[in-house]
Amino acid sequence: MKIAVLGTGAVGRAHAARLTGLGHEVTMGTRNVVATMARTGPDAMGTAPFATWIEAHPSISLAGFTAAAARADLLINATAGHTTLGTLTAIGSGNLSGKVLLDTATPNDFTTPVAVPMPSPWGTPSPILSPAVTDSLAEQIQRSFPETRVVKAVNTLAAHLMADPAALEDGDHTVFVSGDDTAAKQQVHELLTAYGWRDVIDLGGLTTARATEMIQPLYLALTGVLGHEHFNLKVVR
Repeated sequence: MKIAVLGTGAVGRAHAARLTGLGHEVTMGTRNVVATMARTGPDAMGTAPFATWIEAHPSISLAGFTAAAARADLLINATAGHTTLGTLTAIGSGNLSGKVLLDTATPNDFTTPVAVPMPSPWGTPSPILSPAVTDSLAEQIQRSFPETRVVKAVNTLAAHLMADPAALEDGDHTVFVSGDDTAAKQQVHELLTAYGWRDVIDLGGLTTARATEMIQPLYLALTGVLGHEHFNLKVVR
């Protein structure tokens, strides 16, 4: 399958590397190819330069967002949540129509001051979620691009575990899926199974993405207490 991973940070790299290992043809999308390849320092999240990483993954190609999306059968949104809608708008609905979009992003708002901020693993006050409670980023994407088949998943855990659940407790933990399109959710479920996920809980329609996106404050609090991101939730039933 031809898959476009939108974003070149830690999340995008985790998915792209795993997908390539599973035999898929992967193109990673970025806003500016030249700038991405020219970067020599770590990004805002401390991720190593992309040019160094892709040398070790020669079968993965890099293209602008629009070109990457246009040639793909399935899309993975690994952009920062506050940039997602702008990125998809620039790509254009014609390049997204009919395609499954696996949305992994969290709608972090780094611009709104917080009266009593929580600490964050980035060494800065934690962002707030916007939207939250009455809406979600996944729903905003679906409303903006109604012909795109949006599925929310793997947004509740660290990048390195999203595509490699066996790295923690031999994969004995839980991932959630939300979406309005049954066939699209099935396609994502098959992808997650190929990653190694065994406990996949379908929460129902896309409105349930509000719940999984709002796990972010708990995730940040646990990261602060544990001092690392090598953990996940397990629903015992």
